[in-house]
This record gives sequence, C-alpha cells and structure tokens, in this order.
Amino acid sequence: MWLVRDSNPRRLSRLIYSQIPLAAWVTSHFGFVAANRIPDIPILGNARDCKALQFLLMVGIIEVAKHAGVSTATVSRALNGKSHVSARAREKVLKAAAELGYVASSSAYTLATGRSKNVGVVMPFVDRWFFSAVLEGAVNALAARGYDVTLYNLSGGDAARKRVFEDFVLRKRVDGVLTVAVKLSEDELRRLTALQKPIVGIGGPIPGARSISIDDEGAGRLATQHLISLGHTEIGMISGTAATEMDFHQPYLRRTGYQEALLDANLDFHPQWIAETDFTLAGGYHAAKQMLGDPRSAPTAIYCASDEMGFGAIQAARDLGLRVPQDISVIGMDGHPMGEFYGLSTIDQKTNQQGARGANMLVDILESGDEKQLRNFEQLNAWPIELLVRSSTAKRARD
Repeated sequence: MWLVRDSNPRRLSRLIYSQIPLAAWVTSHFGFVAANRIPDIPILGNARDCKALQFLLMVGIIEVAKHAGVSTATVSRALNGKSHVSARAREKVLKAAAELGYVASSSAYTLATGRSKNVGVVMPFVDRWFFSAVLEGAVNALAARGYDVTLYNLSGGDAARKRVFEDFVLRKRVDGVLTVAVKLSEDELRRLTALQKPIVGIGGPIPGARSISIDDEGAGRLATQHLISLGHTEIGMISGTAATEMDFHQPYLRRTGYQEALLDANLDFHPQWIAETDFTLAGGYHAAKQMLGDPRSAPTAIYCASDEMGFGAIQAARDLGLRVPQDISVIGMDGHPMGEFYGLSTIDQKTNQQGARGANMLVDILESGDEKQLRNFEQLNAWPIELLVRSSTAKRARD
C-alpha cells in the first residue's frame, strides 16, 4: 500500500484508475510529492497503480535533486542509505529533503522495487549478553544503511521455530535473514532459497549458506596455552553443560581445545578439574567454589568457557580467601565489556563487530544487483580472536 497525500479521496481514486496521465496532474497539483502537505490516503495497488506510484516516487526525487544540485541517482542512493555517496553529497541531499518536507515512503519503495528494506534476525535468546551484543552491532549497521529489523526469537522451542520459518519469514516481509547461533535445517534453507532470501549466519558454519564463525576449539586451546606459558601445570576448566550445546556445540569444542593444549604440553588431564554449568556468573561462582574448595586438590589456574563464568570464578576465589592472580589465575572467553572492571584476561571475539559484519555482508548481497549473489551457497568466513591479558592471570607462584 502506498500513502498518497491529497485532500479529496474520490478525486485521487478516480485519477489512479482513469486514463488521465498521472504525471501531468501531480506536477501541476503539487510540483512534487511532499510529506507535510496534505493528509494520507491509502491506495491499494494493482499493475497500473505500481507504475503510477513509481512515478510519484520519482517526482519527489527529481525535486530533491534539483534543490540539492545533484543527480536523481545520488538522491536515491543517499536516501536509501547506500554507501556509494560522498559525505558532502549525502548532507546536501538530506538537507534538501528536509527543507522540501520530502520523505520517501517505504511502501512505495516496496512496490517500486519488490523489496522491503527489512532484514529478519533470528536468534535463540534475546536476554543473554552474547546475543544482545551481536544484535546491537547488527541493528546499528543496518540502520546506517537504511534498513529496518524484524527480530524472531526462538526461545519458545520447536513450535516457535516452525512458526518463524514456515510462516513469518515466508510472508516476504524481509529481504534477507541474519541468523545468530542457529543452524538451519535443509528444509529451512530450501524454503528461503526458493524465495530468493539470502542468508548470513553468525556463530557457526551453516551448510549451504554464508556464515561467520570463530574457531571455538582454537579459542579453548589458546586460553589454555596462555596459562601453560605462565608455568601452570594444574589447570581446571569451567565448561557449559550438554543443555547449553545448542546448534554449534561451542562448549564441546572449547573443552576439546583445552584438552588438546594439555596433551600437547604433556600435562595430565584430571576429570575432577572440569566442572559443567550454564554460561552465567552464578554458574561460574558455584562451579569454582566446588573446584577450589579443597586446597589439597585445587588447580592453580582455571579456564572459563565464558567471561560471565570467569566473573563468578573470581568472586568465588575471593570468598574462599584466595588472591587473584597470586593464588589462582583465571581466564575467560568472549570479550565482555565488564572484563576490564574485573581485570579478567580473556579471548576476545569482538561480538558486537561480528553482528555489524554479518549485517553488512547481507546488505552487500542484497544491493549487489546480481541474481547469482541472491542465491545461497556455502562460504565460511573465519572470524579472528584475540588474547587480552589483564590482571587475573600471572606466573604460577613457587610452592
């Protein structure tokens, strides 16, 4: 539906469905289509309407272009948030549009182009730090390029997931889909591909689609190697449980990296030094308190599979009268912003930037103008990780 401005609904309706050239009427009546001139009248579209509405959109762009002293193509790119516009030209266009009261209609854009400038973001949780950080990065990047976001939360289980992929997304309200820690099934991927909905995944490889992922096994290995390099030989780990595995098995992979680092250094692996809990501060606190409670069998260092677990481990050590890092070293994983406050050494995966990168990848595909790019194909983009050494890790004290 296109919202056209006119004070006489019947006259406007007759114009849309008559043979009177709409172009001549619009230019003589308004000069251009302005957003602040007269009330909105909804007009339902058919084939003839679409051509008329395309013209209405163009009329407004022509006037903005004249006022700004730029081409209509520059106006279109600037108003749609595309990147191939200089900062000076974009400023002139936005200023001209504001002075003329021109606002591009999203409904008209959809009718004219077949696209909604809306991206669907699908994630299993919205109330956990990792997911909210990815979402923030994605939303900011999409807004900068003129795209809206529709968020689909899968925390309702299989029923919610079925509704999302078999109903909501397939209503064609989104141009593309960004998934976070969600591995698509063959059927879900087939449905989206058939509708030319490009997909970019964050958090793990997706067979048949583009994705961004860190090396979780390598992250676990790097964190453990850091502790080994400080002279620690008795190293524990606080890992996720089977219930937290989700689609890409991050807890298993990070634990595998920890075990491989021990084996590479010819260090013994002690099952009692692995505790499983959820990825929370409270979970890390209770797990660390049990692991460190008996000084006769406690490790001298702990690798936590998330920073929030690490915060809990530091607090548990302090409550037991242990000094961090003099008595116990702790390293986390993720790059949580509270890490600096706790002085937590960590493996930073730049979560917010992952969201921005995934969003920009998807928009680049949508705006490529290449039908081949709209098709989904398997491509894994490795995302870098970085060791951040802070005050929670230090050389092992001599016995």
